Amino acid sequence: MVWLSPMNPERTAVIIGASGGIGRCMADALRLAGAVISFSRQSDPPLDLTDEGSIERAAAHVAGQGRPLGLLVIATGFLHDEVNRPERSLRDLSASHFAKAFAINAIGPALVLKHFTPLLPRDGHAAVAVLSARVGSIGDNQLGGWHAYRASKAALNQIVRTASVELKRTRPGAICVALHPGTVDTKLSAPFSKSGLNVRPPEEAAADLLRVIDGLTPAQTGCFFDYTGKPLPW
Repeated sequence: MVWLSPMNPERTAVIIGASGGIGRCMADALRLAGAVISFSRQSDPPLDLTDEGSIERAAAHVAGQGRPLGLLVIATGFLHDEVNRPERSLRDLSASHFAKAFAINAIGPALVLKHFTPLLPRDGHAAVAVLSARVGSIGDNQLGGWHAYRASKAALNQIVRTASVELKRTRPGAICVALHPGTVDTKLSAPFSKSGLNVRPPEEAAADLLRVIDGLTPAQTGCFFDYTGKPLPW
């Protein structure tokens, strides 16, 4: 496996969102292959996607390790909380729900890319993988609903695509992609998992995603894939 076994010991893998099910399992798997730094709101230093200062400090912490960034995974996402639930129709829309969804699902990851991509090597291989969601696909939307989540993930997909264009000029060996992990047994999806869906344990989802990342080439940068490696429509 190109990225993971063995991972270049002179480079670092960073997992953002390591307190979640998928991020934690990805970090655990990568520790077997090389140096990993995990971030969450509870890490040291902490990283909060709604606080750019914390993102900048986390990037400075990685830079201080003295190794280039070989792999960056943004494994974060917001679907619901005690107040906000996925909308079933337009009459359920809330400005505060949209603001929180965009802050965590789009703006936060964009700021992570701002501060962390300068740590990628200018020459050689590197990968940036951002967890998106199939419901963020405009072309695949046949059911409607979940307006804030869909729109914020669609925005995230555009951010990933645009970042890949810039990275292609400055770091031609870097891959920047959006990934759909499927329906995973985590707090994010638990209230909405329907019987009959292929709900998978986070360990399995993490292994699948790392396998997809490992098989990518620079020619595939700027694309959107599911956990089997199948391209998804924007």
